[in-house]
Amino acid sequence: MSSSCRLAVVPLFGDLKNKKSWMWILVPSALLLILVYFFGSALITSDYTKTTLQWEVVSSSPTSQSDRCKGRCIPHGTEPLPRSIVKETSDLEMRPLWGHPKQKRNAMKNLLAIAVGIKQMELVNKLVKKFLPYNFTVMLFHYDANVDQWRDLEWCNSAIHVSAVNQTKWWFAKRFLHPDIVAEYKYIFLWDEDLGVENFNPGRYLSIIQKEGLEISQPALDPIKSEVHHRITSRIRNSIVHRRTYKPQGGGRCFENSTAPPCTGWVEMMAPVFSRAAWRCSWYMVQNDLIHAWGLDKKLGYCAQGDRSKNVGVVDIEYIVHKGLPTLGGSGENKTEVHNRAPSRSRGRVKSKSSASPSSMFSDRSQVRWQSYTEQFEFLRRWKEAVSGDKCWIDPYPQEQKNKRL
Repeated sequence: MSSSCRLAVVPLFGDLKNKKSWMWILVPSALLLILVYFFGSALITSDYTKTTLQWEVVSSSPTSQSDRCKGRCIPHGTEPLPRSIVKETSDLEMRPLWGHPKQKRNAMKNLLAIAVGIKQMELVNKLVKKFLPYNFTVMLFHYDANVDQWRDLEWCNSAIHVSAVNQTKWWFAKRFLHPDIVAEYKYIFLWDEDLGVENFNPGRYLSIIQKEGLEISQPALDPIKSEVHHRITSRIRNSIVHRRTYKPQGGGRCFENSTAPPCTGWVEMMAPVFSRAAWRCSWYMVQNDLIHAWGLDKKLGYCAQGDRSKNVGVVDIEYIVHKGLPTLGGSGENKTEVHNRAPSRSRGRVKSKSSASPSSMFSDRSQVRWQSYTEQFEFLRRWKEAVSGDKCWIDPYPQEQKNKRL
């Protein structure tokens, strides 16, 4: 081959004479490539992290939070609020305008709520004084709008006063004793004003019903001094508590195996005592427009937080006197009618007179009485309609319905 056709071979790194010189150039180049690789990876990782954080911010948008918090139980209407700012319950405790409130004597208090009129102020004063030493909050429902004359009583300013003319205890209770308002009270005493408490000790009563597990209860009535409407409320001597009554003869018989009120699982409406849980259930059963609440007593056992034949009872050892004074629609001084008999009607209406004579008092009271019976029938009609309309409801006392059909 001629010299003109020979290839010129040029070394990669110039004219290197030995391998040592070549290594001194290759090693630094390799190190430079490694450094570029690692720094480039770090930059890529940083960019990825930023991108991931941006996606997390997007994923915490309101829509995603809604998906994540669907199971959270919050009161209706509080959706725009942060959860911990929502206070679902309250109480009836008064707070000072400045400074710190007085230290509570006990962590748990109880509530005494009474419908009152000025004519029974002396009776109510004795009743309230019995309760105050046992850390009760007192609430008076004034149905005669007379509040000022109570101010001479030493405890008046520490009580809660609510006034509405000619309204019943149950009207007040439905509007001012919502379960979330009285949730701080262990027991709610919802009493009438015409009760004698000479033989009643609230502290011992509370101890007994807690020990006996009574969710709904009442003190027994002194059978000699009281107006007794139902046998089960009458005091049994040498007994602490009874949960049923016996009546083998006559109308409304009660036997050992009787399962329905008023034989068992029943208290009367003049002096009921509810646990917090029982009241929460019972309040929802009180009808907004049926202010006398007749018929409700027959269904209170459904709110007994279990077996009504065990969790509803009458306390014999701590008993009261039911004076049976006609107050709403009456003079409030003398008994002017037979309480165990429905008022007579003429063409479907109760006769009344426009004068303020004693006969007018009787007529007004008779109309109140008749309205009570009317509301009882209406409540039981609503109950029956609710039972037939609720296909998911299971009656815990099916035997009662069976007995009614026989």
